[in-house]
Amino acid sequence: MQTVLGANGPIGEELTRELYRSFTPDIRLVSRNPTKVHDTDQLVKADLTDPQATARAVEGSEIAYLTVGLPMDSQLWEQKFPAMMRNVIDACAKYGTKLVFFDNTYMYPGTPAPQTESTGFEPNGRKGRVRAQIATMLLDAMTAGSVEAAICRAPEFYGPGKTKSLTNSLVFDRIRAGKRSLVPVSAKTVRSLIWTPDASRAMALVGNTPDAYGQTWHLPVDPHRLTYAEMIGVAEQVTGRRIRYSVLPLAAFNIGGRFIGPLGEVKELLPRYRGDNIFDASKFTTRFPDFTVTSYEEGIAEILG
Repeated sequence: MQTVLGANGPIGEELTRELYRSFTPDIRLVSRNPTKVHDTDQLVKADLTDPQATARAVEGSEIAYLTVGLPMDSQLWEQKFPAMMRNVIDACAKYGTKLVFFDNTYMYPGTPAPQTESTGFEPNGRKGRVRAQIATMLLDAMTAGSVEAAICRAPEFYGPGKTKSLTNSLVFDRIRAGKRSLVPVSAKTVRSLIWTPDASRAMALVGNTPDAYGQTWHLPVDPHRLTYAEMIGVAEQVTGRRIRYSVLPLAAFNIGGRFIGPLGEVKELLPRYRGDNIFDASKFTTRFPDFTVTSYEEGIAEILG
């Protein structure tokens, strides 16, 4: 049995498809209101802030994948993410279940320096501090030998379907709607974006590779990084039309955040848009050389096609 904790999001759904396609039909989907992806999926309703419910959700699982996402709300993150991580670690330790944690980069310094698996945690806001806290909780449990686990870390998303990110909502969703794109902070800095189906396929591969445990992995991205201006150029080729865009400066988020909650919640992430974002996934590509990464050109064509 392989179990997806937080199964309703785009990462969890794609992960479920990949597990079924490549590894096992014996899959359990866990969330507050799970829905089947395949007829054979086992559904379990659970609130992962409840220790007993989490233990029941994990029991009998060979591998558990923690892919839970929460709305961009710092207070909610502080209340829920540490409790979820503690409960999942305890449940996996109790039942001898391997744990694969889907992580992000909010705890990394927002500088142009390349980010590798050894990059230190230097969060500059509340959400970054929460992510550093829960990653450290798991690293400590791994070091103590209480749980066999792997951390799969990904940069900002872009992708099809239900994918949510600044890039999707401000750039590609607006292109699809025939609206002017809004580029956060700078159109001239290169971005490391991960195609969400690639992230899920890579995480399934890590989870089913015994020697991948006990480590942190940067999940694969297209190494031929593009700026937002270049991405919009690709979009013009795909759509066959001129696409206009405006750059939203930091001041726009600072002012807008006073009146629109979600804008204020993303403010701590914006320094990383001022310079190049170099997320280095060479460790993964060296270990898994046959893994095919979706190029920006392929991804943008799928989103807008």
